[in-house]
Amino acid sequence: MREFLIRTVSRFALLASVTALPAPALANVAAEAEAQRDYLPSNIIVTGERDTYVNEDGSTGTKTPTPIIDVPQAVTVITADQLEDQGVTTLNDALRFVPGVSLETGEGHRDEVFIRGQETTADFYIDGLRDDAQYYRPLYNVDRVEVLKGANALIFGRGAGGGAINRVSKTAEFGMSEYSVGAQVDTFGAFALTGDANLPASESLALRVTGTYEEFDNHRDVYDGRFFGVSPTVTANLGPDTRLYAYYTYDDDERVVDRGLPSVDGGPLRGFDETFFGDADYNFSDVAVHVARTRLEHDFSGAWSVNASVMFADYDKFYSNIVPAGVDVATDTVRLAGYESGTDRQNLIGQVNLVGQFETGSLGHTLLIGAEAGSQDTDSVRDQARFNNGTDTSVSVALEDTITVPAFTLTPQRASTSELSTLSFYAQEQLDIGILQLVAGVRYDRFDLESTDIRTGFDGARVDERWSPRFGAILKPQENLSIYASYAESFLPSAGDQFTVLGQEDEGIEPETFENIELGVKWAPHTELLLTAAVFRLTRSNTPSVDPVTSLTTLVGESQVEGFELGMVGKPTDSLSLSLGYTYLDGEITDSADATDIGTVLQQVPHHQITAWARYDLTDRVGLGAGVIHQSDQFASMSNDVVLPSYTRVDAAVFFEATDTLSLQLNVENLFDEDYYPSAHGDNNIQPGAPLNASLGARLRF
Repeated sequence: MREFLIRTVSRFALLASVTALPAPALANVAAEAEAQRDYLPSNIIVTGERDTYVNEDGSTGTKTPTPIIDVPQAVTVITADQLEDQGVTTLNDALRFVPGVSLETGEGHRDEVFIRGQETTADFYIDGLRDDAQYYRPLYNVDRVEVLKGANALIFGRGAGGGAINRVSKTAEFGMSEYSVGAQVDTFGAFALTGDANLPASESLALRVTGTYEEFDNHRDVYDGRFFGVSPTVTANLGPDTRLYAYYTYDDDERVVDRGLPSVDGGPLRGFDETFFGDADYNFSDVAVHVARTRLEHDFSGAWSVNASVMFADYDKFYSNIVPAGVDVATDTVRLAGYESGTDRQNLIGQVNLVGQFETGSLGHTLLIGAEAGSQDTDSVRDQARFNNGTDTSVSVALEDTITVPAFTLTPQRASTSELSTLSFYAQEQLDIGILQLVAGVRYDRFDLESTDIRTGFDGARVDERWSPRFGAILKPQENLSIYASYAESFLPSAGDQFTVLGQEDEGIEPETFENIELGVKWAPHTELLLTAAVFRLTRSNTPSVDPVTSLTTLVGESQVEGFELGMVGKPTDSLSLSLGYTYLDGEITDSADATDIGTVLQQVPHHQITAWARYDLTDRVGLGAGVIHQSDQFASMSNDVVLPSYTRVDAAVFFEATDTLSLQLNVENLFDEDYYPSAHGDNNIQPGAPLNASLGARLRF
């Protein structure tokens, strides 16, 4: 580790002197006037070591009122203003501008990401509560997006090996009634309509309703779909010290499932970026999501408070797809396979946190004691497509601009039902000694899974009990500067992040473990600007690995991701808002039962990643925006056989405040019409990036 730190600090200094292009980060700053653009999160509260903030924002993915500059962990926040300026409507698109995060295609029907080289479909949260089903998450009812990087089970429990993504919901607010409507249309014909109404009914009751309707289209043949969502919320003051928040969200998504392109000669198939390698009548996804949440907050005194949350979520999803599985250059054919899958899941999660902020002599304390319990029931079924009268699981067809899919039948492949119950207790002390602040905590998780493989009749069951620690130290030479070191752990049970079924082999396998060691600096030269730097090592161990001689599965597998990131976010001048970032990642398998695996580069982990977005206001009415995303080349899968080439995408925007209530904006994506392939799902499901395109938006506020 010492050599790695020396090596990294040297790279760090060189990069800073050459590029001066840092990574998005966050700071806790005074609230800005409404007319200003806010790229720094105001009143963002995250876990760390300080108790200077008296107002608590428990809807975040952390548990205590701590300014983000004193959090011993790299964190990126995308504020509502930045989301609006970039014209993005989905979580997937927003995360493209987060350093250290790369996108997986998610098989064309779900959010799936790599955070510090760790793949996940489940480390997503709403106001700190687990939202782990596989679907695309919209942003119409979201105030900001938080990406917390590095393993940290103390806050999130199982998973979150590379980090976690938390959406903070819009809430009903007191004060004046406010309304807004918006419309956006792009050059492909896709459009979105949005509405937001905040209605204070009295001094103790406020209502808010947000909603959207979207229709999809892009450069790919066949692709289309539509999304409808509505989310009413209520805020109630039950007394001078008690507040109640209630939320309900209904999202309904229908779209074509597009699995992208196959590969050839170690790279994406060229010349077919618009070709749909599926069946226009069969590739389809249908998702209906109901989420209801409540949160009760009570202040016992200026020192002690408690909050309790309950969430019930129902996810009903079905998708079907024909997928490309490889190209035969000699015969000029492409191989196709296919399947359909349905999942029905219900989550019930409860969480309670007691927070104390007090002093004993010259020592300041922020104490967290909490508990979480949940139940998750999942029914899953998958049928496989078979060709040639049901005899073959794949078929080769002519490679042409329009792919012709032959007739196929469906046969049952797997079906399962599972019942999961979880119970967690955690405690954390944040000790303020003046110039030095210390964080120490531990979480206990009990993960109890029972499942039935309906096709084989196998009943599986496994109970995992884990203790996950967290330690941090923050040196404060001055109030606007934090130098920190931290260590945190997490774990992933053998059933994986979707835990649909336990096989006989899975039943006897211990969880994988994640360890994150991080050193960092956060400096706010003034109240509206934050600079950050972090160097880290993330180790994933206890990974199942098959011995090629004995064919036995052992738990000797290990991989490491070492890296560093730089960031700058905020307002260097009154007219300029920006979010800049650079991340270096180096990830590989470091141990395996199969010696030939050692040294394998981890999938979809680019060595270099640059993200930049800036807005400059020429006048009070007119502004310009520009963005850059750069990723170096990366392997599409652990086979290391297919490379996604490096790319640089440039975006631009123009903003015009036509009146005090009407704003217009033009966003241009891929300004220089770059051919690029930003994500994949294995070697033969590679997504081509969209060509030059533009969207025009209008928003009316009154």
